Parts: sequence; structure tokens; C-alpha cells
Amino acid sequence: MTDEPAPAAGAQVGTAFDPTPAIRAAERRGESLDALLDRNVAELLQEVRVVFTGVQLLFAFLLGLAFSQRFRELDGFQVGAYLVALLSAALAAIVLIAPVPFHRMIFRRRQKAALVVVADRFLAVGLALVVTAITGSVLLVLDVVLGRGWAILGSGLTAVVGVLTWYVLPLAVRRGRLGTAPAHRTSD
Repeated sequence: MTDEPAPAAGAQVGTAFDPTPAIRAAERRGESLDALLDRNVAELLQEVRVVFTGVQLLFAFLLGLAFSQRFRELDGFQVGAYLVALLSAALAAIVLIAPVPFHRMIFRRRQKAALVVVADRFLAVGLALVVTAITGSVLLVLDVVLGRGWAILGSGLTAVVGVLTWYVLPLAVRRGRLGTAPAHRTSD
């Protein structure tokens, strides 16, 4: 026999929607599962708000470029960079907005744990698309302004810094358990 609470009826144990990790996290923090899920949703929404403003601005800038007079002067490489940046920004916007309709479809069905899991994945994919859109935009602008060599160098540096700061560093901290707070103990 275990001290673990039984999963909710219909929960898919051992899958991405297994509530056991969330139940454990709630117990460690001394909060209810509902409070933990509410906090997780609020944190995810705040993260999306921060990144989405930048995506909107970048997407609007890229959409406007196609209608400028100088756009017709772009060579094939520059048009390719533009298309990668534009499509990455468009896909980032769609993926970052995706938790909203997902929430609408499961609203009041007690499936907030699924929302947290799916929104977390959407945010991770959205951030990868944002790095791609930023890198493509830098490649295009630097190619037009400074030339191909500087464009490749600048966009390469942009991609490396994006990947290092948004993925490698957080994953290294997570794997190394750096900065982990001591477990919350409740009195018996």
C-alpha cells in the first residue's frame, strides 16, 4: 500500500496527463491540487503575455515588409530568409494563442491538468519558433544592410544566444537541481 492518493477517475496513469506528478507537487508545497493547477495556469498565461507582445510586433513588421518598395529588390536568399522569419512568426503566434481555444474546449470539465501540460508544450514550441523568427529577421536585415557575411555571423550569434539562454541554461539548471528549495515539510 502507498501513501500516494489514487488518481482521479478516468486519469491516464503513465501518460502525459497522469495527475500523479501534480498531486505530489501540491503535497510538497502544502497546497491543494486545484490551487497548484490554478497557479500553474496563471504562471503560463503570464509567460505567454510576455512573449506574445514581441511576437505580435515582429509579425507586424514582417507583414509590412512585403508591401515596401524595396522588397522587390530582394534576391532569392533574402526572400528565403524573409519567408522563414514570416512563417516562424505566424506559427509562433498560432501556437502561443493555442492554449486559449484549448481552454475554451475543456472549460468546466475538470481537465485543468491537461491544460497545464498542453499549454506548457505549446509554450516550449512557440519559444523555439520565436527564436527562429528572430534569427531569420536578423539574417534578412543584416544581409540587406551589411552583406551576407555579417548577416550569417549576426544571425548565427542570435541563434546561439537564443538557444543557450532559452534552452541550454534552464535545462542545465533543471538537471543539476541548482537553486532547488528544500522540501516543504508539514507537521504531523
